[in-house]
Parts: sequence; C-alpha cells; structure tokens
Amino acid sequence: MSTSNTPRFDTAAVVGAGTIGLAWAALFAAHGTHVRLSDPRSDLRESLEASLPELCRGIPGADVSRVRERIELGSEPEWAVAHADLVQENAPERLEFKQDLFLRIARAAPEDAVLASSSSGLLPSDVSAKLPDRSASRMLVAHPFNPPHIVPLVEIVPGRRTDEAVSEAAFGYYERLGKTPVRLHRETSGFVANRLQSALLAEAFDLVLRGVVDAAELDTIVKNSLGNRWATVGPFESFHLGGGPAGIRHMMEHLGKGMAERWKDLGTPELTDTNIDVLAGQTERAYGNDAESYRQRSARRDRNQRAVLAALRDSNQ
Repeated sequence: MSTSNTPRFDTAAVVGAGTIGLAWAALFAAHGTHVRLSDPRSDLRESLEASLPELCRGIPGADVSRVRERIELGSEPEWAVAHADLVQENAPERLEFKQDLFLRIARAAPEDAVLASSSSGLLPSDVSAKLPDRSASRMLVAHPFNPPHIVPLVEIVPGRRTDEAVSEAAFGYYERLGKTPVRLHRETSGFVANRLQSALLAEAFDLVLRGVVDAAELDTIVKNSLGNRWATVGPFESFHLGGGPAGIRHMMEHLGKGMAERWKDLGTPELTDTNIDVLAGQTERAYGNDAESYRQRSARRDRNQRAVLAALRDSNQ
C-alpha cells in the first residue's frame, strides 16, 4: 500500500469464496483492482465463472471478461495475501477459526496491508486478540450488507488497537468503489445494521407465531410501508418529519409515552424446533426452497435493488 496521503489499493486478497467473497472479488476487479481469490473448495473456478455474469450485471460498467482477467485463483490464504494492499476475509463466523486465520494472514501479508474482515457481528478486538500489536493495528471489520456488490453500506468497525490511519484508508477505498462506508464510534456485537435487522426480525417472527399475519403478509406490509419509506429517509429523519415543523420534539410529546409502553410488549420469540418449522414452512411455501427458486428470486431482488438505487441517484441529482 502506498504511503501517500491517498493510499492506493492495487492488489486485494479475497480470502473465502462464498457468496460474499465472490461478490467482493467481482466488485474489486470491476474497479481496476487486481484480485487474488483463495478458497480450498474444489469448484472455485467453476463457481466464480458461473456467478460472474450475474454479479457484473449488478456493477455499473462492469465487463465480465475484463473482471475475470483481473482475478487469480488459489487455495491457500498465504498465497492470496502475499502482495496484497488490502485483505478481505470472508470465512465462517467462528471466532477461534477467524483468530487462527488472521494469524496466518498477518504472517504472510505485507507489513502495511489493511486486514479487513467481512464479519457480520464478531468484534474486531476479539478477532485480532491473538495478533501482535503491529498486526492488530492494521485489522478492522469492513462489514457489507448483502449483496455487497449492490447494497451500498459498509460498516467500518475498528478494534481497540486499530490505527486511525488504517480506518481512514479503508474508508476511502470503499468509498472509491461507490460504497457508502460508515465508521462506527465504538464496537458492539452485530454492529448497527444487523442489530436493527435483528430487532425487526424478532417482532416479525413473534407476529407470525402469534397468528397476527403470515410470513408473506408481513413481507407485504414491510415492503409497502417501512421498506418503502426507509429507502429514502432513515428512522430519525422519518420521525422528525412526521412531527411537521416542530419535528421530533412534537412527536415525542404526543407519541412518546405510547411508544415507550409498546416497547414493553415487543416480542421475544423462542426459536424452538416447532417455531422454526412454522416460520420456515410459511416462508418456503411463499418463496420456494429449491435452487431455481433461489436463482430467480435473488436475481429479481438484485434487479429491483438496482432500480431503486438508480431512481434515488436520478432524484438526488
């Protein structure tokens, strides 16, 4: 990585080639970064080449052949990170596994490489616990929201030993990719987006399990109310606008007490085998549970998400 004020990220190592890793590899390569993608899976080449056409459809200006030319393949993380300016780790969400993997990564990567994890909830201070200070100073979480080549958010979460310059360099790189990075002020498990999602899912599960609505009806409600609204304004701005010129203080005065009372009644469902069968059964009946259903629905999700983002870009110009 360059030592200039605006670090260059010419080479990225993507460690782990599940859906997140493949999307990162395509996005990095589409923006001119040379990518070394590593995974011990035997079908790595086939999986990448099968997924690239759909991934590139989600990246403005991406050409499949040019993206593929920028991606090298290997099985070992040490090979992938050997010349990397940035490492993007996408291994299973098991703390000890990630700790040991980052030990291998830190030993093999250049001394100034940014070491980023795509973890969806593990704290960077915990993931880097086994690393010496010099390596831990370069390690942070860069958590994407799925699918990462389309949804703009990247949560930048530094650990207790992360150097501020490393956080700034990572922030700048993801921003140059067209992402919307947000740097968290402190660590918290699950970070922000997943904590919000978990809170909504808890109430959604409870409403379905109590028979208030079924799974498909609940999705219809969210898509045509909160989801529609939150595509343009977040909860705080929405609440503030709901109060008219007097804003959030008016809303607190008139609705605050009732809202606080309702918090006491929010669901905390138990995920027993029986409850999981109810929730999964309704979801599968509504949306299918086979590979073809997944392919069709994920493609439609991505297409609709791109349309929403394009409309917002046009509207904000």
